[in-house]
Amino acid sequence: MRRIVLVFGSIAGLLIGAFTVASIAYCYSTNKYEGSMLLGYAAMLLAFSLVYVGVKNYRDTENGGVITFGKAFQVGIAISLVASTIYVITWLIDYYVFVPDFMDKFSAHLLQEVKNSGASAAEISSKTAEVASMKEMYKNPVMVVLFTYIEILPVALVVPLVSALLLKRKTPGEQVAA
Repeated sequence: MRRIVLVFGSIAGLLIGAFTVASIAYCYSTNKYEGSMLLGYAAMLLAFSLVYVGVKNYRDTENGGVITFGKAFQVGIAISLVASTIYVITWLIDYYVFVPDFMDKFSAHLLQEVKNSGASAAEISSKTAEVASMKEMYKNPVMVVLFTYIEILPVALVVPLVSALLLKRKTPGEQVAA
């Protein structure tokens, strides 16, 4: 199981990491952030499709074609944890080495969007305080790690859950009812 978790988790993590570096470089250099979150989650979902492949591989090659929901979920979560950790490490390296003023640029972009939307002075003031708080928290590397894990967590939990539901099999050759 360890080999499957490391192989599929590493590939998924490297895919997410590569996409992150490329998209941050684009956003950072062009100051265009619109749609980047949706695109980022789509890339995560695509990379996390390897969770399904890894669980299926474990079931079929190491477990004789049989796997319980719990074991499938365990394998899927392990793959997701490896991928998520690689994603977090990639972001830490990218942020601290290549784009250390990312939060300044991103914060300025957020505030400009609020101003351009015709928000009231109170709304602008509220958003300014929110952004300042976010920037202050981001000065702490532990918070950067936590925020980055929280960012990927929804996908890292849902994909193993769905994979376990689809791949559970009590007897070899059994088909799961749809």
